[in-house]
Amino acid sequence: MKIEHLNATFQPAKIGHPHGLQVTYLKDNSTRNIFIYHEDGKTSMSYKIRIFIKIAPSERKAGWPRPQQCQGHREIVDWFNALRAARFHYLQVAFPGASDADLVPKLSRNYLKEGYMEKTGPKQTEGFRKRWFTMDDRRLMYFKDPLDAFARGEVFIGSKESGYTVLHGFPPSTQGHHWPHGITIVTPDRKFLFACETESDQREWVAAFQKAVDRPMLPQEYAVEAHFKHKP
Repeated sequence: MKIEHLNATFQPAKIGHPHGLQVTYLKDNSTRNIFIYHEDGKTSMSYKIRIFIKIAPSERKAGWPRPQQCQGHREIVDWFNALRAARFHYLQVAFPGASDADLVPKLSRNYLKEGYMEKTGPKQTEGFRKRWFTMDDRRLMYFKDPLDAFARGEVFIGSKESGYTVLHGFPPSTQGHHWPHGITIVTPDRKFLFACETESDQREWVAAFQKAVDRPMLPQEYAVEAHFKHKP
């Protein structure tokens, strides 16, 4: 794991435990998830940490163990703070002129939005399929299950200056059965269609997408965009 791309966020609802932690990092330029929970949030060192990892088929072939419980002796809060401390040290080296006040907001981040939507394929003739979506900065990732290790796919959402637009509804030619409240994301290369079950879900997703589109892209984000365009 490269500390440069490491993030940790508490996810009790998703993991189904009051002291659940989600750790993410980049593996081959794709987001990798690890889900951890502790029997208590901050108690004695005798408690055990339990880590549930869904192993991708490619990793299983390479000799990774099957999903299991891993034991440790550190409280979940200590793990969270240790990851943030490692990130802080990295950022101090990477940005030697930055103040602590500038670095602290970069230690960890919460997702802009998560939840279920339906999506169709690039030809927009395939049926809509229900997926779990996570909006992480400019990366929109979708999973078959919220606790999957890897996303089924990722969509980069750039700025309006770079040709990205968010629209309510679907194109008139949209086919197939789907939830009633549509969203269309227009990129320089194609259109992505998503369907929400409720109007409130639609409003929240559009707001999250629009927040990314309205924000000018940073120089390093153009490199991320270029990677997405050249993904196989």
